Parts: sequence; structure tokens; C-alpha cells
Amino acid sequence: MGSVRGWVSRGRLEDRGWLRGAPPPWWVRVLPVLLLAAVGSATLATSHARDLGFLLGAIPPLAVLSYGPLATGLLGMGVVVVMNVPATHLNRPGDTDLLTIVFVAALSVFVSYVRSHRDAQLDTERAIGEAVQRAVLPPLPERVGRVGCAAFYRAAQDGTLVGGDFFDVRQGPYGVRAVMGDVQGHGLTAVATVVSLLGAFREAALDQPDLESVAARLDRRLTVDSADVRHAELFATALLLEFAAGSTAVRVVACGHPAPVLLHAEQAREVAVAPGPPLGIGLLDVDRSKEITVPLGPDDRLFLASDGVWEARDASGAFYPLPERLAALAGSPSDELPGAVWADLLRQRYAVRDDATILVLTAEAPAASNAPGAPGAPGAPRAPESRDG
Repeated sequence: MGSVRGWVSRGRLEDRGWLRGAPPPWWVRVLPVLLLAAVGSATLATSHARDLGFLLGAIPPLAVLSYGPLATGLLGMGVVVVMNVPATHLNRPGDTDLLTIVFVAALSVFVSYVRSHRDAQLDTERAIGEAVQRAVLPPLPERVGRVGCAAFYRAAQDGTLVGGDFFDVRQGPYGVRAVMGDVQGHGLTAVATVVSLLGAFREAALDQPDLESVAARLDRRLTVDSADVRHAELFATALLLEFAAGSTAVRVVACGHPAPVLLHAEQAREVAVAPGPPLGIGLLDVDRSKEITVPLGPDDRLFLASDGVWEARDASGAFYPLPERLAALAGSPSDELPGAVWADLLRQRYAVRDDATILVLTAEAPAASNAPGAPGAPGAPRAPESRDG
């Protein structure tokens, strides 16, 4: 993959294959023209090539895959012309053969017309889907406060752009806060829950004094959403992080979500978090998620991934060794690391059966003005900030 900044892949429909609306490969586009030219040239060169004339009947259907009604009709007319040129030795086709070719060409024009309208509809739906995705998960900027961001997202459900994974990075009165989560299920059925949780996080990131309270707000949001739904069984996992002003450490709260991986130079190790229960199952008040503090050195990076990445399996059923592969890929720049991991998954033929989300966060050292006791540092009076974060 090329450079990946902020927002990498969104599982676009064109990535799913050219038969689902994306432009076909170049060789498919030129095949009807080449076939017409090849058969025409061969039959002009020798009368023995007239047995190849049956190939001309395949040209109009092939044109349907690549061309609109006008171009398909012109190629069909070209086939009829070639069949009636004396020099091609095909000028004595039987009436049945000629009528068959004309019928196939006319039918191909009709099919091309229908396909063109379908493609136009798919383009509209794709544009709407991308607009919805931008509204649900807006593209991350390259930097939020002093934290660099790079992300990758691909929905598991074929033909959709959004799914059950979510993430966000916001700056507020308590520093820069980030979330990655995974809602039960995936695809369009999970989008409403994703929207609800992201809204709750964006408010809580500004209002709540600690990550444990942010997690409690998300848990309450899920509980309220599922209160009127019988047998809702609505839950989500989440990982919350906070880069406080004036601190060289990151605070982490895990609610049933895989822990982040800390990349230090060419070493990668999974952070030992205090595991808490998932959100929405009614256990957070009983067993509240515990916050841990992880010191960060210069150039350290935090790698967050959803179950789709952690639980990718190869043909033998073995899980993708994420920390081990991250150590091997540690030389990749932060903005290219999500794409490098995804390319590595595909190259080694690991099957990804769930939404796949990757988030790489890199925190700059706090400025000297943010030292303890300075304005904006922990414990110092905070100036009011915009709720836009």
C-alpha cells in the first residue's frame, strides 16, 4: 500500500471487485475490439480462417461488460459488416446465422442499457454510503493536539462501507482522548449503536474528569438504548486512552477490548491492561474498569486493533501473530503502518472475518510550558475550551 495518512481504506465498493460496479480491468475493455480485429484480419489473410467466424458472435456480449449501449451497438454493427465483406470469406452466412448475430447484438445493446443504469444507481448509492460513513466516522486529521493519528477501517459485510467497529480521537479539557470499540454484530444493523456510542464518547470526553467515568457514560448509553428492546443482548467492547496535558504517559481503560500494543524502536509488546467487562451487560457498576498508566518514551507508538485483526486466521486456523509482525514492520512510518499491517495480512493469506480497524497513535513530548504547575498542566486551573474539542 502507498502512504496512509489519517484515513486509509474504508472498504470501498470498488475494492470488492469490478463485477460489482467498479470499472473493469483494461484487458476486458479492449478484448471485444481485439477479437473483432483479430478475426477480421485472419479471415482477410486466408479463407481457411473462416472457421473462426463463430467467435464474432461473442463480441456483443463481451462489449456489455465494458461499454455503453452506443459502443455496444457499434461493435455489433462491426460484426455484421465483417461477416458481409467478401474479402473476409464470411459473406455467405446463412440467414439463420445472420439473424442470430443481429438478435444477439440487439439483445446486448439492451443489456448494456440496463447495466449502465444499474451502474449509475450504484454510483449514487456509493456516494450516499461514503457520505454516511463520513458522518458516522469522520476522517481523522493527521494530528489531534500533540497526538499523531493514522487509521485503517474496513467493514466485513460485503458491499457496505460502515460496520460495527468505531474509533475517534478528540481534544478536550483533560487532554487528548481516544476510543476504539466493537459493537456486537457488524454491518448496517450495528450502525445505529455505533452512532450512539460515538455521540456519548464525544460528550463524555469533554465532561468527565477520568476515563473510568467516560466508560461508565458509554455503558449507560448502551443500557438505555436496549432498555425497551426485549432480549436486546446489546453490548460492545471498548478501549479508552487519555494523553493528559503535561504528561509523558498514557492512561488506558479496557472494557473487554484487546489491549494496545506498544511499539518501542523495533520491539512490540502487548500492554498489560486491567481487563474490565464489556459495555452494556450490566457489570460495569459491579466490576468497574480500572485505569492504568503506561509511560511513553520518545518515538513510542501505540497500536490499537479490533478483533478483525487480532482474530484473523490462516489456513491452519492459527491466529495472526500481531505483536510479532508489528516488530517486523516497525520500520514503517506511523502514517504507513496501518496499511503495512493490512498488506501483511493479505500477503500471508490470513482470513479476516470481522470488521477490521487499526489505529496508530504517536504522542509528542509535552512542551515545557505544560510542566506540572504550569497553566494547562494537571492540577492547574484550566481555561474554558470550546465543546467542539
